[in-house]
Amino acid sequence: MSIKSLSPQWNELLKPEFEKDYFTNLSQLVNTAYKTKTVYPPANLVFNAFNLCSFDSVKVVLIGQDPYHGVGQANGLCFSVNDGIRQPPSLQNIFKELANDIPGFVRPVSGNLEAWAKQGVLMLNAVLTVEATLPGSHKVFGWEIFTDAVIKLISDKKEKMVFLLWGNYAMGKQSLIDASKHLILTAAHPSPLARGAFFGCKHFSKTNAYLLQNGKTEINWSTQ
Repeated sequence: MSIKSLSPQWNELLKPEFEKDYFTNLSQLVNTAYKTKTVYPPANLVFNAFNLCSFDSVKVVLIGQDPYHGVGQANGLCFSVNDGIRQPPSLQNIFKELANDIPGFVRPVSGNLEAWAKQGVLMLNAVLTVEATLPGSHKVFGWEIFTDAVIKLISDKKEKMVFLLWGNYAMGKQSLIDASKHLILTAAHPSPLARGAFFGCKHFSKTNAYLLQNGKTEINWSTQ
């Protein structure tokens, strides 16, 4: 993992974080893990969420927990999987809600959500790396200090953003966000473990309505 793979704009904005002791330690832990273990996503995609969605273009922030830990799944975007990979249950439920919420939405064959990122959806996992088959294994590395700083940076420096917080973990990030100038939408996690509580949140249509009200272009949620 190298911050050199991060786009120049994000690199400049996050420079104060990169210069802190915790990030030096984090980098060492992550780089050692890549050398000695099987780690996802591939090292060149650790900052994929940032590189596909510039700071200037961010309109929506979707917060996940940590990357998928199965072979070929993780591509650096929360909830997203690579083309040709079976859609995980949470992503299937996201598409089900979209079909109920957005008229004409057709569930895509691929679970790759890059198209959202390119329209201004920052799909940010709180922890950006994981060891194969061990969910949460890099939670102790210090990633959350970094990603919390990213969330606060966006909240402080931008206006009229939409933050999508699904599940108790993501909802715990609310204190980082200025609710007086952004829209915070909370819901149950789309995981089947939530027993369908995610359904009916209508976050996708609410997001687009808010963006339009504030002079921004809406998101085309169709990924294909």
